[in-house]
Amino acid sequence: MTIKIYVPRDAAALALGAEKVAKAIAQEIAARGFDAQIVRNGSRGMFWLEPLVEVEVAGKRIGYGPVKAGDVPALFDAGMMSGGGHPLCLGEVEDLPFLKEQTRLTFARCGVTDPLSLVDYEAHGGLAGLRRAVSMTPAEVVKEVTDSGLRGRGGAGFPTGIKWKTVLDAAGDRKYIVCNADEGDSGTFADRMIMEGDPFVLIEGMAIAGLATGATKGFVYTRSEYPHAIAAMTAAIGIARQAGILGLSVLGSGRAFDMEVRTGAGAYVCGEETALLNSLEGKRGIVRAKPPLPAHKGLFDCPTVINNVISLASVPVIMEKGAAFYRDFGMGRSRGTIPLQIAGNVRYGGLYETAFGLSLGDIVDRIGGGTATGRPVKAVQVGGPLGAYFPRALFDTPFDYEAFAAKDGLIGHAGLVVFDDTADMLKQARFAMEFCAVESCGKCTPCRIGSTRGVETVDKIAQGIEPEKNRVLLADLCNTMKFGSLCALGGFTPYPVVSAMTHFPEDFSPAPIVEAAE
Repeated sequence: MTIKIYVPRDAAALALGAEKVAKAIAQEIAARGFDAQIVRNGSRGMFWLEPLVEVEVAGKRIGYGPVKAGDVPALFDAGMMSGGGHPLCLGEVEDLPFLKEQTRLTFARCGVTDPLSLVDYEAHGGLAGLRRAVSMTPAEVVKEVTDSGLRGRGGAGFPTGIKWKTVLDAAGDRKYIVCNADEGDSGTFADRMIMEGDPFVLIEGMAIAGLATGATKGFVYTRSEYPHAIAAMTAAIGIARQAGILGLSVLGSGRAFDMEVRTGAGAYVCGEETALLNSLEGKRGIVRAKPPLPAHKGLFDCPTVINNVISLASVPVIMEKGAAFYRDFGMGRSRGTIPLQIAGNVRYGGLYETAFGLSLGDIVDRIGGGTATGRPVKAVQVGGPLGAYFPRALFDTPFDYEAFAAKDGLIGHAGLVVFDDTADMLKQARFAMEFCAVESCGKCTPCRIGSTRGVETVDKIAQGIEPEKNRVLLADLCNTMKFGSLCALGGFTPYPVVSAMTHFPEDFSPAPIVEAAE
């Protein structure tokens, strides 16, 4: 019987040496004459254990990690092929607390299957949602998604069903589905993990969206910095098209939907939906004024659904198990699960999918294990480079769109970056303004000029130049950017700046410079 050995080809695992590990395992298999097959799966999301090697023994997956190429001969000597003991042996992977305590719906197959095996995908529940959608009317599919409570996982939190219904009801000879995979927030990697580890779930979600709205063409817009994701998605689309999942008749339904991958040049502002549309059309990636909304006049002036990767990848499980099943997870208006991306100065960095509602403190201290340095946690930035910094005093805040908004924060793409007590929050505020100045598309004055003036003002505070006056000026500047910017880049930049000033005022009161005595 052929033994299966799983070695991730996820970008994070590759960065930590997974390719060398796979080659070393292949050499040992050949040298020792084992009947074994190496499967290049996605990552489970436990990055401190990567490269994580798994061996399937009696239907169970035994893990070893983190494995270096030099460890491989000793692993074979210790009986890895039969789940033998070794200092790197982790036991059954599914029983590891970090994984066992999750609620994996969107990421149920990630790290489990061969990403490019359609047989694997279907054996683990794939295509059940699309098959159900094919048997329903577009309005029924839209209602199912609406009733599930699914909201945009890219950051805005807008109800997905409402967006789909708007496009369904819009008049147009052609309609489009655009997947925003331009994942540019610091500390985020969920989109990349799906595209590399379970690309068929995104394809299925986009096909369902097409059937639901009458769209016949889809685009996955991602960044050039994701070469492995681009390769995986392109290959998976070809396989899906050959299998009749995409094309002129989706699963023999007589309804057409096809899709392709488009690569951007890495501009952060192209994560904003209208700048993304301009880029897709071959124009400069600058923000469009709204209205008209993309749902009415989007790509090539046609009605367009624009959803994030995780939003679309969550649709198949909703269609398979029903709206009520998905809606039962979460709290308040935040329904279903959210893939938390835990990064920064943290002991257990990785992806943790769970229902909305866990407290920020529970996520950072229990799941993340505190800081990697062992020093006290000073702040957590939630929601990417435009997210607010939360101090420990706010760690009782539940992970929920409205709860975070009530504390002047935002969930964004659910990235959490942890900082210990050595972090200088004045420098972090400066970084936010500088980031905005560098990434601004330049179309509106509050963002283009405000961010530049913001950097100058923070520098004056750091130099002790009229600190009180400049703190007031910085707060006023943030207010102007928040309410005057054309899009969220300028509009959200004040979140990290104001939160840093509010919760860490001591970092904005630098000690006066004492001149040396002559």
